[in-house]
Amino acid sequence: MQKKQFIVLFLCLAALICSCSPSSKINENTIFRYNEYRNITSLDPAFARNPQNIWPINQLFNGLVQLDKNLSVQPEIASTWTVSSDGLLYTFFLKKDVYFHTSPLFGEKQTRTVVASDFVYSFDRLKDPKVASPGGWVLQQVKSYRAIDPHTFSIQLKKPFPAFLGLLSMRYCAVVPHEVVSHFGSRFRSNPIGTGPFYFKRWDENVKLVLRKNNNYFEHDKNGQKLPYLEAVAIQFIPDIQSEFMLFLQGKLDFINSLDASYKDELLTPKGALQSKYKERINMLKGPYLNTEYIGFYLDADNPAIQSKEIREAMNLGFDRKLMIAYLRNNIGYPANQGFIPKGLKGTSSKPYPYDVERARVLVKKYRVESGVKPTLTIATDANYLDLCEYLQRELQKIGIDLKIEVMPTASLRQAKSSGKLELFRASWIADYPDAENYLSLFYSKNLSPNGPNYTHYENSKFDLLYEKALGTLAEDQRQKRYRQMDSLVNSEHPIIPLYYDQVIRFVQKNVEGMEINPINLLVLKTISKK
Repeated sequence: MQKKQFIVLFLCLAALICSCSPSSKINENTIFRYNEYRNITSLDPAFARNPQNIWPINQLFNGLVQLDKNLSVQPEIASTWTVSSDGLLYTFFLKKDVYFHTSPLFGEKQTRTVVASDFVYSFDRLKDPKVASPGGWVLQQVKSYRAIDPHTFSIQLKKPFPAFLGLLSMRYCAVVPHEVVSHFGSRFRSNPIGTGPFYFKRWDENVKLVLRKNNNYFEHDKNGQKLPYLEAVAIQFIPDIQSEFMLFLQGKLDFINSLDASYKDELLTPKGALQSKYKERINMLKGPYLNTEYIGFYLDADNPAIQSKEIREAMNLGFDRKLMIAYLRNNIGYPANQGFIPKGLKGTSSKPYPYDVERARVLVKKYRVESGVKPTLTIATDANYLDLCEYLQRELQKIGIDLKIEVMPTASLRQAKSSGKLELFRASWIADYPDAENYLSLFYSKNLSPNGPNYTHYENSKFDLLYEKALGTLAEDQRQKRYRQMDSLVNSEHPIIPLYYDQVIRFVQKNVEGMEINPINLLVLKTISKK
């Protein structure tokens, strides 16, 4: 191609890109911009398995119910519901003014209202092996469901499950239209039609995703004003976190939702406060996050040190969690010294782990006398948590334990953890729904990996009995009592080393109003505006 032709082509492409940009059509202050460094793999709610997918899906789709910032279940497409006295039958009464986003696939009117049969279709799709949704498990407790009439939808459970309403708030359970899904098939991932506050406009994969305001949205604010306030959402896909940070400082992104080691000291003081030079420029929001970072022991490993309860206990006692949070995270997070259930959820046992180096050394010495060998273990992690594992390595060396570190790609680590190929692994558990059962399920013997989330292969018949009884306990106080018993039992046998309970932390431009944080770190943009 000649140079002149190349220049003309370049200018044409540039003009085309500019014409597609929402900023050329609408006021900049009505566009909300953020970066997703992890990229997005699907906009189909059946694949809402991780935050990077869940966030845009939450702007595009709605379900029967939703969670507020305090994790209380609130109406969404269902205006009200009833639960039978035995906890088995849920009946939802749907709003009559919820419309799907416009599409020629709906025919002449370009849209239609949501009816109960749409939820039947959407739930059937979750269970369809051809779809292969990772969210099919949310219906494990469901015996049947049906549309009683166009605006009444019922769900029958196999057995009582008090956390079920919270489970239904997951975006896996969002409603989708059969006309559009049937037409696009697997391509629905990039041609989504939902009912949410924003509709899909354009997705240049690995470059940019644009959503536009749904003027037909059914929700209003407390003053009766229609939501959303914003005209558009623009999501970029820049993989480098430091570049994301620089764009935020330049005002080209409206918020960042991360605290990377590369800039944590630039933004935060050692005590976790915002550096004074930024107080006039940005706001910091932080609060409890239902995310526990932990080290898991694979209890079926051949290493006798893994089998030793004394060594597992020594490792729990032998490092200072408070110092770890201060040193590695500028005091963002809470020391996980009360078990696996994170801060913000009921059900934790009251007895904390002490920091007791002397007790840890006694336990290690006892093991060495009985076994005749120095305990040596290998921990697997990805590069993001290498500094944390190195901290543990140094601290455990002081009590007589050799800890070797194996750094693996994140995907390989996840696969090896699930298949039982690791002695010790760094992991995290983010709540799928706001109930302590979600955390305790990781120790139920019927959930052994690779078919379930029990990656440690912990098995205890007493725990299993308590777990099964708790699932059928409708009385809140009795259920919490059983949760505390289970948590205490796990804490006494040390199949994991809880490290810290995370915090949601967001840095937001001063002109952004209405952003709230919540313990599941869900991004809600329908109530945000920019001044």
